[in-house]
Amino acid sequence: MTRTTRLVTLLVAVLLLGAVGTGSVLYAAHRSGMRDRQQADGPTVRAGTVSLRPTAGRRLLVRNLAWGPHRDEIATVPADDPEGPRTASGVKCLRFHAAAGTGICLQAVHGALEDTYRAVVLDAHLRERHRFPAAGIPTRARVSPSGHMVAWTVFVSGDSYAGTNFSTRTAVVDTRTWAIDDNLETFHIVRDGRTYHAADTNVWGVTFADDNRFYATLATGGRTYLVRGDVTARTLTTLHRNVECPSLSPDGTRVAYKKRVKGLSPDAPWRLYVLDLRTMKETATAESRDLDDQALWADDDTLVYALPGDYGSDLWTVPADGTGTARRLMTSAVAPAYLG
Repeated sequence: MTRTTRLVTLLVAVLLLGAVGTGSVLYAAHRSGMRDRQQADGPTVRAGTVSLRPTAGRRLLVRNLAWGPHRDEIATVPADDPEGPRTASGVKCLRFHAAAGTGICLQAVHGALEDTYRAVVLDAHLRERHRFPAAGIPTRARVSPSGHMVAWTVFVSGDSYAGTNFSTRTAVVDTRTWAIDDNLETFHIVRDGRTYHAADTNVWGVTFADDNRFYATLATGGRTYLVRGDVTARTLTTLHRNVECPSLSPDGTRVAYKKRVKGLSPDAPWRLYVLDLRTMKETATAESRDLDDQALWADDDTLVYALPGDYGSDLWTVPADGTGTARRLMTSAVAPAYLG
C-alpha cells in the first residue's frame, strides 16, 4: 500500500467515524426532544387532581413514564382500566408508594455539579408534609397499611443489586412524630438464633406488616436473608435465605421476592418467587424473566412488578400461586400503588 493510499484510507476512516458520531448525537438529541412530546401511540395523559383519599372505585397510582409533558409525574387510572387515560398530578418522583392517605416520594434535586436526593412525605392531596435528605440514588419505597410509617432505600455506592460492589442505606420514619431511624444497619441482628455482628451488612427493601413490624432484606457474608424487623425493639431477625426485595401479602401470610437462581447470568440472576411464612415453602411464579423490582400485591392472589419496556418500564402481573402466565398490565409506568 502506497503512502497516498494509506492517507486516503485514514481520511475516509476519520470521516466515517465523524459521521457516525454526529449521527449518534443527533439521534440522541432527537430522542431527548421527543420525551417532551406525547407518544402518538402511547397512553393519553392529562393534568388533573390526584388524591390519596379513598374514592368510590379502586385506583392505581404510578410514576408515569410515557413521553410527554407529564413524564415522571405521579398519575392515576382506574384499577380496572390500567391502560385507560391517565390523570397526572404534577408531582414528580423517582420512587413512590402510598397507603391510607400518606405518600412517600423520592426525588432528585438537580444541581450545577451533581444531583442530590430527598425523601418527601406527602399528604392525601400530594402536598409536602415533611422532607428528609436522602443519602444516595433512590431505589425502594414503602408506606405501612395505616399510613403512619414510611421507609425508603437508596444506593450510597453503586447503582445495581446485580453485583457485589454496592452499599445501601434504609430509613424508617414515623409520620406521627417524625422520629427517624436513618440506617437500619444499626439495629440488633439475630441470625440463626444468635446475635450477629459484621462490618459488611446491608439492609434494603422494607415491607410493613403494621406500624411496628416489617420485613426486609439483610445482606452479609455474600448471602441475603429475609429478616423480620421490630421498630420498637430495634431488632432484625433472620427467617430465610436467598430473599431480596420482599413484599408482604395483604393477608400477612406470604412474601413475594426476587430470588437468585443458580446457573443464571450474574447480570440477570433473579426470578420471582413467593414464600409461605408459616411453612417456609417457596413457590416459583410463572414469570420466567429476570426481575429487578420489589413486587407489589394487587390483592391476595396477584402480583404486579416492573420490567424494562420501550419507554423505561412496563408493569406486568402474574398469579402468586405459580399458575397462569405473566401478562402486561400497563405500559410506560413504574412504582405502582393501589388505593381503595
